[in-house]
Amino acid sequence: MVRLRTAVIGVGHLGKEHARILAGLPEVELVGVADVNAEQAQSVARRLGCRAYVNYRPLLQLAEAAVIAVPTTYHYAVASDFLHCGIPLLVEKPLATTLDEAEKLVELAQRHQVLLQVGHIERFNPALEELERYHVQPKFVECLRQGPFTGRSTNIGVVLDLMIHDLDVLLSLVQAPVRSVEALGVSVFGGHEDVANVRLTFTTGCVANLTASRASMAPQRKMHIWAPEGYAAIDFAKRQLTVIQPSPQVRKHGLELRKLDPASRAMFKDELFGRHLQVHHQECNSSRDQLTTELQHFVSCVQNGHRPRVTGEAGRDALALASRILQSIACHQWDGHASGAVGPLHLPEPISQFFQPPARDAAA
Repeated sequence: MVRLRTAVIGVGHLGKEHARILAGLPEVELVGVADVNAEQAQSVARRLGCRAYVNYRPLLQLAEAAVIAVPTTYHYAVASDFLHCGIPLLVEKPLATTLDEAEKLVELAQRHQVLLQVGHIERFNPALEELERYHVQPKFVECLRQGPFTGRSTNIGVVLDLMIHDLDVLLSLVQAPVRSVEALGVSVFGGHEDVANVRLTFTTGCVANLTASRASMAPQRKMHIWAPEGYAAIDFAKRQLTVIQPSPQVRKHGLELRKLDPASRAMFKDELFGRHLQVHHQECNSSRDQLTTELQHFVSCVQNGHRPRVTGEAGRDALALASRILQSIACHQWDGHASGAVGPLHLPEPISQFFQPPARDAAA
């Protein structure tokens, strides 16, 4: 078997996991890893039995495919070098920092006829894969993605860091242009928005509310979908899918609660979920982790010439929507007028405190 000579550029928190998994795939030869942190590159390379580089450019001659996992601000510079050389890429999400950079990467991939995949890993979540087996027309969607502060990805805000996962999934499910965007966000740690909320309206009439936070006490990654077919709930973290649909009787005749006597009402309450609203709950815990599935998919696409599940165009479209959201956040008027506080870095002055500061020690 001819093994695919593959490199990983950027072996920090996530990149080292890419390298570890690729090194374990029988169809892959990990020819090298690169990182500006020489000690980190050497550590990963020793553990995986490959060569380490501080400058990635020698890998342009050695690799037949590559994973780009450097900080987002360097995606364009690094990825464009590999695309110019005709080397297929998996670029971690988001595809680039700006829409212009993303457009250029997509154009480069098209011009050189080279595969470009974007690392939107939730597309490989088994709960989402199970939902995609159904034919659903989303009409109202709620997304919640939040977690504690990790100290990573501080060069971008929560929209590009976390919310973009749900934007990509949402675009893949709705498959229609976004008509309007209303968003607001707050900076907690300084520099970028760390909490954000957006309301999207699609040309199909679908409305979506998304909230993302990297300043929360507990992690959550959930999506709720209401559609003519029924209701679906995905817990991305637990890999669980719940679908609910009206029974054939309810679809045909509806529910006429006003005609029920008290005893029938009590019975209806007990039988609502099961008899009248049919419920299917599924644990979708695949034996493989999502990152492994994503990398195997990438390798297979490179070797067999298949179109990746998350194309460069899909990554660009998610970034385009994220850019519209960031523009709306930057223009949000907290007091309802432009002369007041505007944007994520400026908030109105508080008028009270939730908690009184602790009393000073009199002896101090």
